[in-house]
Amino acid sequence: MPVPAPNLYPDFNIVRVSHAELIVSDLAASRAFYADTLGLQVSFEDSEIICLRAMEERGHHCLVLRRGTDPTCNYLAFRLFSEEDVDRAAAWFTAKGHDVAWVERPFQGRTIRVRDPHGIPLEFYFKMERLPTIHQQYALYKGVKPLRIDHFNCFSPHVDDSVAFYNDMGFRTTEYTEDQETGRLWAAWMHRKGGVHDIAFTNGVGPRLHHVAFWVPTPMNIIDLLDVMSTTGYVTNIERGPGRHGIANAFFLYILDPDGHRTEIYCSDYQTVDPDHEPIHWDLKDPQRQTLWGAPAPKSWFEHGTGFAGTKTQAPDLQAQPIVAP
Repeated sequence: MPVPAPNLYPDFNIVRVSHAELIVSDLAASRAFYADTLGLQVSFEDSEIICLRAMEERGHHCLVLRRGTDPTCNYLAFRLFSEEDVDRAAAWFTAKGHDVAWVERPFQGRTIRVRDPHGIPLEFYFKMERLPTIHQQYALYKGVKPLRIDHFNCFSPHVDDSVAFYNDMGFRTTEYTEDQETGRLWAAWMHRKGGVHDIAFTNGVGPRLHHVAFWVPTPMNIIDLLDVMSTTGYVTNIERGPGRHGIANAFFLYILDPDGHRTEIYCSDYQTVDPDHEPIHWDLKDPQRQTLWGAPAPKSWFEHGTGFAGTKTQAPDLQAQPIVAP
């Protein structure tokens, strides 16, 4: 099995995926997409940024949209278990030779910024402003009724190296795709919170962000969103789905925002909280790994991604390709 043994006692404790900051060219257009159409709740906005949260979340935001000219991703953020873990994380990255910067972020406490070995900008914090619960204010629900942010998926030029690094941080692999000819990883799904993944890596030109995913209550919410998008000017923003992945058992939909940032709408995966949970192996040539049922993925799904600000990309050295489902 090409995945490393899980590190059950990492040097610092990551609780879960937290939020991402995306650069968008038109704040009003992005607000119409994420808030008015998808249904995320605006928790703050001014002329430079919009902060959004989903319906179950008590933290101030799960997505930050920042006005800019180059549609990129500024960083991916994770919440830690304690203030002490912020210091432990800083010490851990420093010991491994990574530059650590302390950054100021609105509505957050002490936050560190680092880059992983391929250049993905990561931020870690413990404290975020807490907001009143709204998950039973059903009059606020609209769009796809997003409940919470679920995960990030990134293109990696070397998935084995990405998995090894994040495994050291305590991320545990739940499912993986192996190229049988080389024994290399083509993709892997890794978690902290007890779901299928908080972050995933897919072989490709990278590092780039493939998508940010939001959890919704039922598949019917996805169908409702498709009806709304197809009648409000967003039909061409529907990239892939609906369908079901073999990997994660997830019912999915992939859509593109006005700047081309990809969002996955997601439900129906499974619990992985047990420390002895065994990763599920998939062969790269198994067409049901990506599409258990549904239309095959378009070429754009394998090639298009969002660059990370200030990060150069490189082509993957693994050239293997999956079979696209018929």
